[in-house]
Amino acid sequence: MREHSPASLRAHFAQAPEFAWQSDWPLDAAQVSAAVLLPLVPRPHGLQVLLTRRTDHLNHHAGQISFPGGRCEAGDASLSATALREAEEEVGIVPDEVELLGALPDFGTPSGFRITPVVGLLRPEARLQLDPFEVAEAFEIPLSFLVERTNYQHHRIRWAGGERHVHAVPYAGRFVWGATAGILYMLAEFLSEGR
Repeated sequence: MREHSPASLRAHFAQAPEFAWQSDWPLDAAQVSAAVLLPLVPRPHGLQVLLTRRTDHLNHHAGQISFPGGRCEAGDASLSATALREAEEEVGIVPDEVELLGALPDFGTPSGFRITPVVGLLRPEARLQLDPFEVAEAFEIPLSFLVERTNYQHHRIRWAGGERHVHAVPYAGRFVWGATAGILYMLAEFLSEGR
């Protein structure tokens, strides 16, 4: 498995060539702008990706594994600000505890969103405070596992009269799929460029 460090990630985002990505779902102007924070946490055993599991009673994506994030609001100065605001609301991450590295290309979803994944390093001492209405739990998966593209499954689902391709990645009894897995696969592709 590949190992990444905070220093290597900073260098990769600073020097990365133009990264092109073909979203699994087409991007169009009618989609609602949204952003997620893809938090990377330095631990003694390597970088971890912080993920959440949504509560089971929510009307949309109940029980699914996701990143903290949501739709862009009028008061947000940028999509990075959207990601940071949502992360603070959902899991209590204070913006000062995040070092923003950059953003990945937009990711379209079948539910009509255009998601900008904002990647940041979270201070390891940051204390989470989960919103009990939205977030059932927060947990970490090693980045070294998630950057190995052979760990991903590829599924086809029926949607709106046709078939679509979706990514999934199982880990330690959890099943990450849909937009979250697609964004993680995009991160794996991005970090493999230039290696």
